[in-house]
Amino acid sequence: MYDFLFHGLGHKKWLLLFALCSMAPVYAANNGTVARSQFTTRIENREPVDQVLVLNNDITTLYFFTDVRNMEGRTVTHIWEYNGQVIAMKQFSIKGPRWRVFSQKELDPSMTGEWTVIIKDDRGWPLAVSVFRYVDSESGKKNIILPL
Repeated sequence: MYDFLFHGLGHKKWLLLFALCSMAPVYAANNGTVARSQFTTRIENREPVDQVLVLNNDITTLYFFTDVRNMEGRTVTHIWEYNGQVIAMKQFSIKGPRWRVFSQKELDPSMTGEWTVIIKDDRGWPLAVSVFRYVDSESGKKNIILPL
């Protein structure tokens, strides 16, 4: 039904996701964790209001939310990629044992396709990866936005 969600995802991205899932518990035991991360259309009271999986290009503002645990005094970076190319980076200083951060991206409606945010720590270690599809609103594909 939603095959287009996964169309174009190369085996490298799946290998990266598998590696993160396999190694993260060992690394996180001593280095903090990302408890939650997701794309959302809006932030209210430092919390996401929904979760975006597929977004039509008639919506041009998108947020990426992250809930970081046990990383006080360190930094995390949101790295926004479009079709594998880095488009933007936003670094955050973590100032408490539970710290919520978000970055905002104004999307160019012509840049349809796969968007990814990689969350890295101050040593460059990837902590989490999230992907969404940005689709042409005239293609007939619908938004997939999950309520929370």
